[in-house]
Amino acid sequence: MTDEDQNFTVRADGPYIVRGGIPLVRKKQVMSEYGEPLDWQKESDLSTQDVYRLCRCGQSSNKPFCDGSHTKVEFDGTETADTGPISARRKTFESPKIFIEDDHSLCMHSGFCGNRITNIWKMREESNESAVLAQIIGMIERCPSGTLAYRLEPGGEVIEPDLPKEVVVIPDGPLWITGGIPVERSDGEPLETRNRVTLCRCGASAKKPLCDGSHKDIGFSDT
Repeated sequence: MTDEDQNFTVRADGPYIVRGGIPLVRKKQVMSEYGEPLDWQKESDLSTQDVYRLCRCGQSSNKPFCDGSHTKVEFDGTETADTGPISARRKTFESPKIFIEDDHSLCMHSGFCGNRITNIWKMREESNESAVLAQIIGMIERCPSGTLAYRLEPGGEVIEPDLPKEVVVIPDGPLWITGGIPVERSDGEPLETRNRVTLCRCGASAKKPLCDGSHKDIGFSDT
């Protein structure tokens, strides 16, 4: 299979269909002693075929894989996420050394953008300091949903982290799709292909197929 054969398709009121032998892995957040996310850590590789199905309703007894439970629970997987370009929704926060691009409609509250003391929007005013600038960049690049990106000069290129083509299972959270894998809605309409996308697998998101953080509200567990 070539990269062109790799894609992610949403099945109407059903699972995700993953084609092209895309690697499936588990990663967890590395947490501080204060419960703040610091980084990502790979836990394991999951065995798959070239084509596999991932649960979208949150009810499978074989998570992250689909076991057909969506038909038993009459899952409503209606897709309402905006399919337009992220550039039309982004707001730019300027500072001396970095320009933060923020599309908050994609936020799923992973928590990398701040801590108990500060956040990137406050820190940007001190971005003349190299250590602060590096910390801001690291926090932005760990954002799984792609809500945050950055430029280093006005009108410059939006900078993205270099991520592999893979599907990441986040414990008790969404599927994290990285590396620019195409995602297609059940009606054939494509979502904008992006480097970082988080997809709902708890069944409760109000902007399916994207994750909106509802897994935390409902106490979703993938065990």
